[in-house]
Amino acid sequence: MSIPLFDDAAPRLHSLVEELRRAGAIRSVAWAEAFAKVPRHIFVPEWYGQEADSRGITVWRRHDAADRDSWEAAVYSDQTLVTALDPETAERVDERAWTGIPTSSSTLPSLMAGMLEELGVADGHRVLEVGTGTGYNAALLCARLGDHLVHSIDVSHDLVEAARGRLASAGYRPHLAAGDGQQGFPGDHAPFDRTIATCSVPRIPAAWIEQTRPGGMILADVAMGIEGGLVRLTVDEEGRAVGRFTATTGRFMPARSDAHAYRHPGRAPYAPRAGCRSASLTAGDIRANYPFRLLLAFHLPGAELVYHMDDGTGATSLQLQRRDGTWARAPIADEPTTTVTYGGSADLWRRAEAAWQWWNDHGRPAQERFGYAREADGHHYAWHIPDGHRWPLDI
Repeated sequence: MSIPLFDDAAPRLHSLVEELRRAGAIRSVAWAEAFAKVPRHIFVPEWYGQEADSRGITVWRRHDAADRDSWEAAVYSDQTLVTALDPETAERVDERAWTGIPTSSSTLPSLMAGMLEELGVADGHRVLEVGTGTGYNAALLCARLGDHLVHSIDVSHDLVEAARGRLASAGYRPHLAAGDGQQGFPGDHAPFDRTIATCSVPRIPAAWIEQTRPGGMILADVAMGIEGGLVRLTVDEEGRAVGRFTATTGRFMPARSDAHAYRHPGRAPYAPRAGCRSASLTAGDIRANYPFRLLLAFHLPGAELVYHMDDGTGATSLQLQRRDGTWARAPIADEPTTTVTYGGSADLWRRAEAAWQWWNDHGRPAQERFGYAREADGHHYAWHIPDGHRWPLDI
């Protein structure tokens, strides 16, 4: 697809950079200059907006330069734009719309800026980016550091080749590769001073630690089931990565080993309904407090948090569930107490209530009060930095 270079892109780009500075996402002159050099529309020639059809099914409608004003306004706004759908699940519903699962996006610019600031790069640093996507983040790294210091990998060969063309049209030629980024960058390009991932992983891969020099840093989204978050870690001489969750919050699509589809982990059928009881922890409490959801993931590693709709009444609940079929759900309502329905063990919501009590007893700590470590043997854990209380995350 040809990419038009509109005359009015420069003012829109300037407005976006100023918006990111006012919001505090861009905090340094160096990154303000990098963002000002890279026109985002080159990297997002088309995107998919989320809609719902008459049955409530999610539909993704394509937007491109044919609808110039809305396309360009979206590209130069602070929003995430879905740019690719999983061909295994995509089904065309009209000329410009599909159902399916998103597999790539151009990330929220404020999140990108916050992460790049958190990365703490300096002149001369060699950087590995896992998750090339559209190529926009790689272009920003090139604008800040220079092409020869930037290395980017994506599982999709098609995305890499598309990004290569867009990068070249913007004047950048970093090192690009197609492959499973969880295995690091191929060849003899390592070690890197910084590794940044724009995909989530269940734990920091060994290859990232091996390819990051001792004293270097890794910035990535660790997904722990119920919740996850961005961690900024320092690699040591013993092959460990240790640090903390960052004040910058954001989540990414899961890393894939397959270029076209996500692996679907197995889960046992839901256990039969076993009973219900009153509880002090409500669905509203969980939904409203990101740091608590993070803590809940520490307490219940491997569990998931999903929305459940009753087939008969259409009522929506927030549901905790385990892969063994155990579940517990509470209705979504603003109430001081709630009624929890459960299947299998009654312990699941009780453990969530214990985590809620711990969080309140400790002053409702924010996410940056929690540390994260990945040991050389692969074990990983989180801890409460003020008192050292630790939660193992292996399942």
